[in-house]
Amino acid sequence: MIKIENLTFAYKKDSSLFKALNLSINPGQIHGLLGKNGAGKTTLLKLIAGLQYPKEGTITINDHSSTGRSPQYLSNYYYIAEEFNLPSIKINSYLNIYAPFYKNFDKVAFNHYLEEFNIPKENKLSKMSYGQKKKFLLSFGLATNSKILFMDEPTNGLDIPSKSTFRKLIANNITEERAFIISTHQIKDIEDMIDTVIIIEDGKIMFKQSMEDISKKLSFKTLNTDENSENILFTEDHIINKRAISINSTKEDSPIDVELLFNAVISDHQKLTQQFKA
Repeated sequence: MIKIENLTFAYKKDSSLFKALNLSINPGQIHGLLGKNGAGKTTLLKLIAGLQYPKEGTITINDHSSTGRSPQYLSNYYYIAEEFNLPSIKINSYLNIYAPFYKNFDKVAFNHYLEEFNIPKENKLSKMSYGQKKKFLLSFGLATNSKILFMDEPTNGLDIPSKSTFRKLIANNITEERAFIISTHQIKDIEDMIDTVIIIEDGKIMFKQSMEDISKKLSFKTLNTDENSENILFTEDHIINKRAISINSTKEDSPIDVELLFNAVISDHQKLTQQFKA
């Protein structure tokens, strides 16, 4: 569905953010896009959406180029930015203006999502809080039924009940034809719902694996002693003990700690990725 080939991009002439980056993203999954501050997560989303233009390489969604920004390309996705401005109009007015751009927009579903988030339809968008605006955009994005939904820090500004509602709605709306890409630092908010982990570092895709394969290859556990084992790949101090990632030699499932996995990849990605080459 999304294909990125030999992508090179730079904000400054003498410093490339991405160089010959390759990535493919298939439908039917929720993808978690992770990286440190400045790693290029938001820029990558903007490049795919056609809001930024690559210096070299190509980006396509369903064989349509991002740089062309054709109606077919634009109707394939909806982009929810971390920072946004909404007009001083009511929700119904916004709907009348923007919903027609998406031929599969579902107004009944949209109203349902607003109710789930407890968003009053009569308020002007500009009078809403940041969290309410975010929930409105999430509701609109889901209701577009676009093939791809980009979400940049979608849980920022959401209270605890709203985060639960967000996870429920996202999980209920993923289909075999759609792909959701969530860029976030709030790993704990999404780790139970994502299907694939993508980690960016130094302008490269350092790690891309499904949660299923991660569970098969790696084991996540707590070390209560200074256990020494050749199977251990990474350890990290955690309050009163250590958390560890080891080779899953027993083939038993363990809860995946995505935050620990991220730190392990950033620390020594080759040691982790080696486990997925066999």
